[in-house]
Amino acid sequence: MRGRRAVLLALTLLGPAGAERVYRVRAGDSLFSLAHGSGVTVQALQRLNGLSGSQLRVGQALKLPDGATGGFSPAAQTSPVQAPAIQAVQTPPAQAAPVFQRGMAVYYGGRLDNRTVLTAAHLSLPFGTWVEVTHARTGRSVLVLINDRGPFGQPERVIDLSAAAAQVLGITGEGVAPVTLRIARQP
Repeated sequence: MRGRRAVLLALTLLGPAGAERVYRVRAGDSLFSLAHGSGVTVQALQRLNGLSGSQLRVGQALKLPDGATGGFSPAAQTSPVQAPAIQAVQTPPAQAAPVFQRGMAVYYGGRLDNRTVLTAAHLSLPFGTWVEVTHARTGRSVLVLINDRGPFGQPERVIDLSAAAAQVLGITGEGVAPVTLRIARQP
């Protein structure tokens, strides 16, 4: 009986032929937004792609169930759905953008944005710019959306991260950490 239920569940999730399509991850995508847009759970999407965590990398190829919204672009989605899964980049992409700036990162409450909880403030980058922030000591990275101005007062501080982005980088205990910034996508 359990085997029959598993087959029925697989047919429900993947369709009668188990068809799937390949999607390239874009800045701002999360497993939650991809699963939500495809009509499946995060766990089903992880199983389909053999993923054990919630980390995605820009340009990574993922299998999505066919029959999902044809022109769906999670990064362009503007509904105020907050993703419970936090996206992070553990290793830089094969063709990483050149380093834009080096300095110290701090974190603050962050300005709310309906596209992502991973936001940041920068003194000069245009709003809507996606930036890859890499912790210089640990190598952990996160993609953040610039939607505020700052940090002010101390010139060595180059970016203010939202609390969620600081958590991904692991700097909530440090408070201030050395980082490098790379432009992932400009508006």
